[in-house]
Amino acid sequence: MIAIMSSQFLDRLAALPSTTRQHRKGTQLFAAGDAVGHVRVVEAGEVHLLRRQPDGAAFVLQRAGPGSILAEASVLSDTFHCAAEAVEDSTLRLWPRAAVRALITADPGAAEAYAHHLAGEVRSARLRAEIASLRRVGDRLDAWLAWNGGTLPGRGRRHQLARELGVTPEALYRELARRRRGS
Repeated sequence: MIAIMSSQFLDRLAALPSTTRQHRKGTQLFAAGDAVGHVRVVEAGEVHLLRRQPDGAAFVLQRAGPGSILAEASVLSDTFHCAAEAVEDSTLRLWPRAAVRALITADPGAAEAYAHHLAGEVRSARLRAEIASLRRVGDRLDAWLAWNGGTLPGRGRRHQLARELGVTPEALYRELARRRRGS
């Protein structure tokens, strides 16, 4: 459902002029306090929104993969409240922020699509927070499966599932092995 809502907004953005930029793994796209000039969508790769702690540690606020709007709340802000870094070689599509704001202001359908997208992101964030609050790996996996139709991702993507659950890949693999054994 969230992908549909996002695609409705992305369909509206597609009518606006845009540019494409490629970023190498490790590239910082923007820092906290930088002016917001563009709305970005990840086309390929992965970009993380990061909040840097005083001790230098980084807290990941968003893991944006293909089709994700990066820092979507920045549409309504003059400056970024976090940093963004490409964690893989990535391709992003950029639209001028002023053009996106004008679209949202002038087109009620675009404003509604944007609101639906944001509502979907809030629901996803709440689900991730609830999953993270669960103590056992099995409970986290059960909650994730309930939200995702009971289907595990393919073997090559299970390390990403572990990251979503906030557990090590080894802990997830042990839980999956336990379930296969029926214990």
